[in-house]
Amino acid sequence: MKNFIILVLDGVGVGELPDAPQYNDAGSNTLGNLGNFVGGMNLPNLQKMGLGNIIPIKGVDNTPSPLASYGKMFEQSKGKDSTSGHWEIGGLIVDVEFPLYPNGFPDEIINKFISETGVKGILGNKPASGTEIIKELGAEHVKTGYPIVYTSGDSVFQIAAHEEVIPLERLYEICKIARHKIMTGKDSVGRIIARPFVGTEGSFTRTTNRKDFSVDPFGYTILDTCSNAGIKTIAVGKVNDLFNYKGIDEKHHTKSNLEGIEEIIKVNKSVSSSLIFANLVDFDVYYGHRLDPAGYYKALQEFDGRLPEILDSMDESDILIITSDHGNDPTTTSTDHSREYVPLLFYGKNIQPRSLGIRNTFADVAQTACRFFGLNNSLAGESFLIG
Repeated sequence: MKNFIILVLDGVGVGELPDAPQYNDAGSNTLGNLGNFVGGMNLPNLQKMGLGNIIPIKGVDNTPSPLASYGKMFEQSKGKDSTSGHWEIGGLIVDVEFPLYPNGFPDEIINKFISETGVKGILGNKPASGTEIIKELGAEHVKTGYPIVYTSGDSVFQIAAHEEVIPLERLYEICKIARHKIMTGKDSVGRIIARPFVGTEGSFTRTTNRKDFSVDPFGYTILDTCSNAGIKTIAVGKVNDLFNYKGIDEKHHTKSNLEGIEEIIKVNKSVSSSLIFANLVDFDVYYGHRLDPAGYYKALQEFDGRLPEILDSMDESDILIITSDHGNDPTTTSTDHSREYVPLLFYGKNIQPRSLGIRNTFADVAQTACRFFGLNNSLAGESFLIG
């Protein structure tokens, strides 16, 4: 089928980067710390692939003869955001950090938001956990109709609203206005995020109707390079939003890891000579940000259990890369992303497994895809495909 699959396990890091202290992330190690926290992880299929060869992970042994080549990758881009992480995987290094608002958004932004969107007021305007802020302000939102605006340690402008108070389409419209008329220029945050929720006071819960509105990539990515060369590009899950749909020929929206896995398997069996770029977001959004190590481990076990089906969907000409975009250590006190190395597993049924060492940039993935498809390009990175 000659498909190249990039599978991003969102937030699955493998240890702090040298500059992690600058981001208050010293000691972060998503998989290493998680293994210790749960007393050892049982991930037999990822172990066979070589996950335990990358770093010591309690319960995941080093494998003398792994199925995949293995290593870890350094992030050259500034920050620790999903957008910059995915762009770098796609061959585009972001050398400026997206703006952050550790004290909330300034008055001029909030006033313009109220004026441009037509809302009567806002609640929040501070860094917060998404689940905690709807617990704190959900009832007042229902009473007033004011959207809840908040941010985090990432470059995001998040808008939470009850689906029966501000209907989804109206919430999405508000987010689009914020993206195109307010958070621009020096205030161009990586993402505007719609955060709908339902329920009643004391039992508010977020829904799967989240939607991200990203900035356009600052340059060409592997998606543009492949699409312009006539190679079909297929995005599964959050990848669509993070690249703001640029260079994507076929879009598959998913609401969970399991839906994403099903789409990857189905798509890979139905197309040929295509780039499939997929994101499984549950690790990050449901467990990393919520500091839920048990849930995080369960999600990893679910993925591990389905991994053989992904491998079985591949023929001898297909390539699979499993990696991540940043860390999100659920064992720390921070609910934000963590500045970490990301794992690299590189699998093909006819590829001799080897150590890939520490790669200098996530962009090596993009160059490997270009080498696979025989594409001349101007993307960052170096291929690790031999032959």
